[in-house]
Amino acid sequence: MKRLATAAVLIPLALAAIYLLPAWGFFALLVALFEICAVEYLAIVRHRTPHTPRWPLLLLVPLAAFGLAVVLQGWVAPSPFQLLAVGVLSTILVPTVVLFAKVPLDESLASLGALGFGIPYLAFTIASLHHLQASDPDLVILVCAIVWMGDTGAYYIGSRWGRHKLAPTISPKKSWEGATAGLVMSLLAAVGWSFWKFGWLDSRVVVIGVAAAVAGQIGDLAESMVKRGAGVKDSGNILPGHGGMLDRMDSLLFAAPTTLVVAWLLGFEVIAGR
Repeated sequence: MKRLATAAVLIPLALAAIYLLPAWGFFALLVALFEICAVEYLAIVRHRTPHTPRWPLLLLVPLAAFGLAVVLQGWVAPSPFQLLAVGVLSTILVPTVVLFAKVPLDESLASLGALGFGIPYLAFTIASLHHLQASDPDLVILVCAIVWMGDTGAYYIGSRWGRHKLAPTISPKKSWEGATAGLVMSLLAAVGWSFWKFGWLDSRVVVIGVAAAVAGQIGDLAESMVKRGAGVKDSGNILPGHGGMLDRMDSLLFAAPTTLVVAWLLGFEVIAGR
């Protein structure tokens, strides 16, 4: 019941943000939400690496997201050399932070992994959702519908009829039956979106639906893997019935960038912008 009540509150708020906020306002909202995710992520990984500094992730996630958003929006067209320079500096930055933070040697590898993974993990999602909303808010509805319908189908079908474990050492409650139901529900959401948006079924929407659904389920398992490795059950308790903000966003973290990339590969943004 708490799960449904929370969804009943969050869904109208999400729709209002997607359709009513300007692109910069939507970006600011995403940064605020994902800073909460960053705090929860740090709380999880600090069970294994307690001396990992907090400020690099909280500072670099919005900065990296802003840089990506600027490039995606076409405001800046970096040269290959500039891209290489950014990649090199990014590679050097995290070890430098860990070194000067005086992280104990037995935690250094875990600290490098926590920060090196955490920054793109959150920043790419912010930039992807921002670009989708700036291009066409309906594209954000597509990815959210794929993720939310998939999560709902997997949760209810898996909890009732799930028999064959999907990843027992990572997430014992997840089953192949639930994963299949989630995929079917995600595809139905994509098909429904296509008819709502265009009045017909565009095969490219089906491809996006499959890719985003699979990515979303992998994202869910990836967050479970991080929590299980740290010995943590939930990322937090900010959302009744859903756990923490990161628990609610875990599927979206992989599904949103995947949706953007696949939409580009298919030339889908052009028709969605009509």
